[in-house]
Amino acid sequence: MDMNNLTRRLGDGTPRIAYGADYNPEQWPREVWDRDVELMREAGVNLVSLGIFSWALLEPEEGRYEFGWLDDAMDLLHAHGIAVDLANASASPPPWFTVKYPDSAPVDARGVRQTHGSRQAFAACSPDYRRAAAALTTAIAERYASHPALAMWHVHNEYGCHNQPDYGPHAERGFRAWLERKYSTIEALNHAWGTAFWSQHYYAWTEIMPPRHSGTWVNPTHQLDFARFSSDSLLECFEAEAEILRAHSDKPVTTNFMGTNMGLAAPIDYWRWAPSMDVVSNDHYLIAEDLRNHQELALTADLTRGWAQGAPWLLMEHSTSAVNWQPRNIAKAPGQMLRNSMQHLARGADGIMFFQWRASRAGAEKYHSGMVPHAGTETKVWREVVELGRALRAVSEVAGSRVAAEAALVFDTDAPWGAELDSHPSVEAQPVRELREWHDALYRSGITTDVRQSTDDLSGYRLVVAPMLYLVTAAGTASLRRYVEGGGTLVVTYFSGIVDENDHIIMDPLTGGGYPGAFREMLGVEMEEFFPLRADETVSLGTGLGRRWSELGRATTAETLARFEEGPTAGSPAVTRNAVGSGHAFYVATTPDDDALAAFLPQVLDAAGIAPDPQLLESPDLELVVRRSADCEWLFAINHGPGEARVSASGTELLSGTPTKGELNIPGGGVAVVRLDPTTP
Repeated sequence: MDMNNLTRRLGDGTPRIAYGADYNPEQWPREVWDRDVELMREAGVNLVSLGIFSWALLEPEEGRYEFGWLDDAMDLLHAHGIAVDLANASASPPPWFTVKYPDSAPVDARGVRQTHGSRQAFAACSPDYRRAAAALTTAIAERYASHPALAMWHVHNEYGCHNQPDYGPHAERGFRAWLERKYSTIEALNHAWGTAFWSQHYYAWTEIMPPRHSGTWVNPTHQLDFARFSSDSLLECFEAEAEILRAHSDKPVTTNFMGTNMGLAAPIDYWRWAPSMDVVSNDHYLIAEDLRNHQELALTADLTRGWAQGAPWLLMEHSTSAVNWQPRNIAKAPGQMLRNSMQHLARGADGIMFFQWRASRAGAEKYHSGMVPHAGTETKVWREVVELGRALRAVSEVAGSRVAAEAALVFDTDAPWGAELDSHPSVEAQPVRELREWHDALYRSGITTDVRQSTDDLSGYRLVVAPMLYLVTAAGTASLRRYVEGGGTLVVTYFSGIVDENDHIIMDPLTGGGYPGAFREMLGVEMEEFFPLRADETVSLGTGLGRRWSELGRATTAETLARFEEGPTAGSPAVTRNAVGSGHAFYVATTPDDDALAAFLPQVLDAAGIAPDPQLLESPDLELVVRRSADCEWLFAINHGPGEARVSASGTELLSGTPTKGELNIPGGGVAVVRLDPTTP
């Protein structure tokens, strides 16, 4: 990861927090540009993303490029000390391209071909698209690789957004080739896909098509493999264009992920993509009507840090205020822009960027907020933009440091891809929601969490929670067992360890064995039948209520901590604890309500040797990220509530430049960043 090198390019060689936005000067008269750079200097902007949706202007006809306006923009920005994250503009082919190459446009699951008129109208496997994107990338790289404004390359934009998956003829050919590489023989594919069911046996690769719309449920492994193929086909596009850019310069290369609004089940496997990034970048937008959207932001930032393997990352996009695409696009309250930005920074971002610099006058996103709003600079938004710039300069010393976490949540991309397929026990079995709720339980206790894969080395964590890890590989199962045997504390929830990577139930064909197949022995339970609950139904657990799910079964070697007390599963274990090696594995066969969780979570934390932060009991709206560390440590304290909160901290508060003298009072909606004294525990 190369974020440290990037932040050093934004000034005099000392790392700085990247600050800026997507900049689209082509949308504005030339006389506006000079005003733009003046305002950027006023706000403290040091990096802008340029040219992301400019293909149509850069290449007005095939093979003829017009770079004059982009030359001027690059030169102007450099003259004012503003670095550029330069896009290769491959995200949206121009109308002339889809007219000339109509079969390059994507096809939906019903076989309907889409067309231009919005954005990203291309099929990832189209050879014409790939050839044209490579030619454009080469032309841009040759022209700008040595430009002094260039700090980073921006490939494409939000891969998989709006145009994926493609079900057209190019995808059909690509999918067959992908399957041949994966399975080698048609017999191996038939076994993996379970084609003995419903007379689906294939005898030739040419019989296989994308899982287009059919009369009823399409083979689930067919759907799962197509999701994997679709992600890989876009990764091929990225890697081909990134290779061209790297051949021309040593500047870092990135593309912006979409860990937005819990977009964890997006059509991209970011774990597979992240190693190809020099800098991991992410876009995030709040759902305005979500009353705990600040906690969802925290989870998404933790996930992005996981993709970056703990290294600093870049927030490529978020909004200064309202967005344009929600049912009710509610503006951000005063101070919310600062709080959101500092949350991302606290959880590992070394750059705070927005979409976009100047709010557009025309187009589909004209009601999306910008750093410069329609109303100009005598506005709440502009005042807060300038304030944020000052705040980021004040805390720039945290650049390059890392976040330390005692706990981890396990999230494998294949798990929600598999769990959210059709014909399953309950629509309430939603891995992303379950992940968020467990993150929230730890968040409320002041416990910073990483998000990792099941196959990662988890030995450095005191506590690991695997919420609804429906699909798990043999390697993932072995990794989690090693973690527990080595002294770790693991929590596994219901609908976990159910199927293998081919979406086959994990069981002994002769003897069965029950659920959760992959983890049954480690957890010390055998569950024989799922009993999903009805909408809004609950079941008593003694200390609280279970929601959404219950199971009929028994504990084998595990200690039962709570039982289902009513209904068809009465007497069956709801929460268990099993000693495994030097560690403990807990199983939770339902979604606990607040009372049940309050009774259960302390037992988990005690087993893991983790103490909740007592300050949060007095200030439940306070968010603490205690250790972003390098040669020293910084405490980030963000007050999401209306009342004042007190924080114990000895050091220097960087936003005000004042010593804390052991205690800090944070007003409602306020933020503090403290460089802790070395003696602070």
